[in-house]
Amino acid sequence: MSKSIEELKSLATQIRRDILRMVHDVNSGHPGGSLGCTEFFTALYGKVLNYHLPFTMEGKNEDHFYLSNGHISPVFYSTLARFGFFPVEELKTFRKLNSRLQGHPTTHEGLPGIRVASGSLGQGLSVALGAALGKKLDGDQSLVYSLHGDGELQEGQIWEALMFAAAKKVDNIISTIDYNGRQIDGDTDDVLSLGDLHAKLEAFGWTVLEEKNGNDLEAVIAILERAKAETGKGKPVAIMLHTEMGAGVDYMMGSHAWHGKAPNDEQLEAAFKQLYLEAPADY
Repeated sequence: MSKSIEELKSLATQIRRDILRMVHDVNSGHPGGSLGCTEFFTALYGKVLNYHLPFTMEGKNEDHFYLSNGHISPVFYSTLARFGFFPVEELKTFRKLNSRLQGHPTTHEGLPGIRVASGSLGQGLSVALGAALGKKLDGDQSLVYSLHGDGELQEGQIWEALMFAAAKKVDNIISTIDYNGRQIDGDTDDVLSLGDLHAKLEAFGWTVLEEKNGNDLEAVIAILERAKAETGKGKPVAIMLHTEMGAGVDYMMGSHAWHGKAPNDEQLEAAFKQLYLEAPADY
């Protein structure tokens, strides 16, 4: 059943609560980027992605999504659970021994919604392109989506894949860059500047869209729909999605400090007060 924008906004708040609770419970994980990408995941699974349940690995005639920056697994796991891929109760097992919800997504335990192990940065675009080409060979008209961190674009394999996608006219892929300007060691401009990324992507032969309000749910839905309209025209499509690391929790925003740090008890309580729901749901 399709959800309204207001229902999706409420769900995004719940996903943020899940993220914080998950990393707090094990004092481990990556809340910053997960919080920043909450609107993207909510929009993708709530309005844009064509998928079927129960999940199948082949996913014939349905859209595929590949998370390249796998360290933001908390937002991915919460989204999958809240959209019915597996029980919400399983979120309690995040990063615990023998759990299907490891720090980076894996496939050997068969977690629904996960088609590839990820987290080794720079590899996800190559995987997504392989899936997109496979769909073309199968005569499958559905699309492939991928998500990448901006710091991840410092990896050389990304640029080989960008070049390959344009050269082979892989026009059934939409790759989004979480453009928050921060990575584990600091601001991307300080660690290794990406320069004029928009111009670089265009020079590599991609159609490039840009959204400055990456934490506005309606804006994210709109840019994803615009991207869909650009597929099938002989060029791969990229979205530069400007987000705020730690979005929704004031003390986590404006810094790279919460890239990979869990909140303590007091910080969790302070965050939850900002993420109020009329009927706050635990796992």
